Parts: sequence; C-alpha cells; structure tokens
Amino acid sequence: MEKPTILYEDNHVIVAVKPQNLLTQGDETGDDNLLDQVKAYVKETCNKPGEAYIGLVHRMDRPVGGLLVFARTSKAAARLSDQVRTHDLNRQYVAVVEGDAPDRFTYVDYLAKDTEKNMVTVLPPYLKLQGKEAILHGRTIARKDGLSLVAIQLETGRAHQIRVQMQHAGYPLWGDHRYGNGKRGQQIALWGMRLSFAHPITQEQMLFIAPVPEEKPWLFFERELRGLETVWPQIRPAVEQL
Repeated sequence: MEKPTILYEDNHVIVAVKPQNLLTQGDETGDDNLLDQVKAYVKETCNKPGEAYIGLVHRMDRPVGGLLVFARTSKAAARLSDQVRTHDLNRQYVAVVEGDAPDRFTYVDYLAKDTEKNMVTVLPPYLKLQGKEAILHGRTIARKDGLSLVAIQLETGRAHQIRVQMQHAGYPLWGDHRYGNGKRGQQIALWGMRLSFAHPITQEQMLFIAPVPEEKPWLFFERELRGLETVWPQIRPAVEQL
C-alpha cells in the first residue's frame, strides 16, 4: 500500500493530498484508496493496535486530485462535518475548461444521479424537486488558445458536480471523457488546490494550498498557477446569475 502525502497532522486532523485516479474510500472494485492509506499510516506511525479511527469528512471523484481533510476523533469528525453543512469548510478547485469562460460566474442547478450508470444529469426547472440543488461560484484567471483556467468554489458537494455543471454551462473540463470531449486515458483537468477550515478543537483558521501536477494542460497556464499559490483570487457569487 502506498504511503499518503501528508501536509499536516495533529491529534485531531490530518490533511492529505489525494493523487489523481485514486479512490477516496474503498468501493466494490477493491482498489487501493486514500482512506485506507491514511489509516495504515496512522497505525504504523502511532504503533496503534487494531484499526485506527479515521473519519471521512468529504470526498473527491476518483479522477480528481487535491486536498482532503480527515478527522482523527469522532468529536473532530462531527465538528468538521458541521463546517461542511454550514459552508465554513471551503473547498476551492482549479480547472481547465474548453471555451472562453465568463470573468465571474455562479451556477445553480438541480442534479440527478443514475447510480447504475454512475452518471449525473442536470434536470430541467420543472423537474427540480426530483433532484438535489448544486451551487458553485467561479472566476476565470486566464484564457489561452480556446481554453480557460478557472478557480471554482463549491457551495454544495454533489457527485460529479463541477464536471456536470461546467459542461451544462457550455464549458466542459479538458480531458473529461465522461461529460466532456476528452478521450479515454486523458487526465481530467480538475484539482482541489485550496482548502480552508477552522480547527475542530482550537478554532484556529487553517489554510492549505497544493500545487497542481506538472503536466498538460496545466503547463499551458504554468505562470498563472504559480501566482495562485501565493495570491488566491476572491471568489464571490455572481449575483446577476442567481
């Protein structure tokens, strides 16, 4: 089992970087996953008998990489989960999308998931009560050769949310063969780059930024991405689109 990349740990939380194409938690495939990696890491480093408790606070699609926080106690798990519900735990992503995305955007849609096909669709307004509300806000950082680098903040955490909503808006993610124009084997250009939350015990404001992989299409926006590592743009709702 691979050793996870840990950015921060104490007796209450662990912040780790999920590699692209690694499951967040185990499923029917039996493939390796980050949750089990973190449990094995804690068991080994702390010399714990039996299985270590690690609380899963939020998830990320398998093809997507980036920052995740795990709880080491049930109290920390409950408090971090409360922050997810109240939107005080902020998950911010960068993505490369096709087309010239708006300078600022807010998308509010209602999503339905076909669990057998593992596909999510945007419902028409008259069917919205049959779906789950999905809200995201974003800003475009740069545009080059028909592509846009965008920073996105989730207000809700639905399955495949960013991929589906951006495609529905006319800006599919680069490399996304499920919802966009990508080809099989292409790596989707979506990365959980920034994570912030209040420490569940001390209430200290915690902030983490994880650089994106050095590969296409991120290299098209290398200068802009390096700038995001130090100065993250303020992402506000585009009120006119609500």
